[in-house]
Amino acid sequence: MSLRLAPGEALLVAGRNGSGKSTLLRVLATALRPDRGTGAAFGFDLVRERDAVRRHSALLGHQAFTYETLTALENLQVAARFLGRGAGRGDLLPLLEEVGLADRADDVVSTFSAGMRKRLALARVLLQDARLVLLDEPYGTLDPPGFVFVDRLAEAVRRRGATLVMATHLLERGTAHCDQALLLAEGRLAWGGRAADLPRAARAEGLQEC
Repeated sequence: MSLRLAPGEALLVAGRNGSGKSTLLRVLATALRPDRGTGAAFGFDLVRERDAVRRHSALLGHQAFTYETLTALENLQVAARFLGRGAGRGDLLPLLEEVGLADRADDVVSTFSAGMRKRLALARVLLQDARLVLLDEPYGTLDPPGFVFVDRLAEAVRRRGATLVMATHLLERGTAHCDQALLLAEGRLAWGGRAADLPRAARAEGLQEC
């Protein structure tokens, strides 16, 4: 596939399980090295200049990658120190408030549900304030209020001029936030076009539930 995104644009990536959605996002985030081809983010090569790309990007993956024995606040403090950001309670409590975890700030993450871990991972994305935000199944494991929070997060990313790439099975929610869309099948591009046209394209490909 070949794609180009301008600052402030949003791309929806759809496809069945195993179609390559997560692989694409992880390559863009430099979490995976591509076997071939070329890519760049903000002028930085995805392979040769991975550290520079990572300074400007944030990836929300399938797994929350939290420290289970630390509290929610301590998890954010670790991330903040890596990023060189303020790590005080006053710096980070507003982020936990935003994702609905302020009342659990001092509870260890091992006591959290999958949805709560996802909320904590979303707080970490907010902390990064990245120019490229990659959301892999951001609605997964969340309850309806969590869906609304992800919707607000996607719109906030757009408003501040960052680029958004979202992989999700929830096409109606994804198309509401994205300009362009890709439909993947078996690791290849099956369709590309306007996000608003994706549901019809998915039906044509026999991927109503992609």
